[in-house]
Amino acid sequence: MRILFAVHAAASCWNNGNAHFLRGVVTALQAAGHDVAVLEPADGWSRANLLADAGEDAFAAFAHTFPTIIPDLYTSIEDAVEKVEAYGPDLVVVHEWNEPALVNALGRLRKRAAPFVLLFHDTHHRAVSAPQELSRFDLSGYDGVLAFGAVIAEIYARRGWGNRVWTWHEAADTRLFRPLQAEKTGDLVWIGNWGDDERSDELAEFLLAPSARLGLASTIYGVRYPDVALSALAARGIHYGGWLANHRAPEVFARHRVTVHVPRRHYARTLHGIPTIRVFEALACGIPLVSAPWRDDEGLFPEGAYLTARNGDEMERHLAAVLADPDLSGALVQTGLAVIADRHTCDHRAAELLAVHDAIASPTPALRAAP
Repeated sequence: MRILFAVHAAASCWNNGNAHFLRGVVTALQAAGHDVAVLEPADGWSRANLLADAGEDAFAAFAHTFPTIIPDLYTSIEDAVEKVEAYGPDLVVVHEWNEPALVNALGRLRKRAAPFVLLFHDTHHRAVSAPQELSRFDLSGYDGVLAFGAVIAEIYARRGWGNRVWTWHEAADTRLFRPLQAEKTGDLVWIGNWGDDERSDELAEFLLAPSARLGLASTIYGVRYPDVALSALAARGIHYGGWLANHRAPEVFARHRVTVHVPRRHYARTLHGIPTIRVFEALACGIPLVSAPWRDDEGLFPEGAYLTARNGDEMERHLAAVLADPDLSGALVQTGLAVIADRHTCDHRAAELLAVHDAIASPTPALRAAP
């Protein structure tokens, strides 16, 4: 099958966690024998910021790591639509971080009886935090919506999509994210962006303060950290590593003894059941994980895959226990690795995407959304 992904960026993961999952799904589909193309803007925000931050070498490293993913760059909406038509896809997946003009133009193309299945892929909290922004998208020409959590899928269902919305969680690219052997050079590592003050208090409570109180050798990687955040890290003796190419995360995890999950406020308080992709990736790499509060309403992970801390004091106790108890650490690792292998790889998600396509293209007996 010929599949095309229209995205904001695949070559750049600078403040673009969506690229992690996209790369893994594209690779999985290609490994299954499908012809997969990726379309992205030549002047995308993430691409431009990566170029300014890390230079052309970052794009060379991406090409070396993902030689089968060669983004086709477009320079205008008209150019993008022409590229889609020329490719002749059977399935087109359009990510919600695209410009509304492109989302709407591809919907109009589908309405003109273009012979492909067209899906909109939503991986953001704005369905709750900024619902008015969804009105910029005309999805009337789309065949369905892929939502990265059941709570998002329910919002689309209430907006009239009914049985044309599927829950499609993120997952780990286990071709890349796997346990590696390396000398432990640090205690705690956290890989994540500052997040526009959407988790500033939470990072202070569940990451910065426990690390300082325990005297851990900690490192934080990510971008868009304001001066006040950098000062807070320095005051607590935490090393700031700046931008980290996502494909290097497994080796960084391997050099540390524990990591944490600090979800943005919307996912902790409102959009229950949606973890950051770093949970999948960390568990796939076999590093023990301690999480700030979030509700696994969809039962993605079994008890014992990670520990949950209700507050900063409990985070401190959990981190100390994991670092001191090899049996506890080992049990967390084994449970986490098992659930990723069983349920949460990009190969699983590729198969789910193909099933959605088949349900739309050849519905039997009735088209129904996955739970």
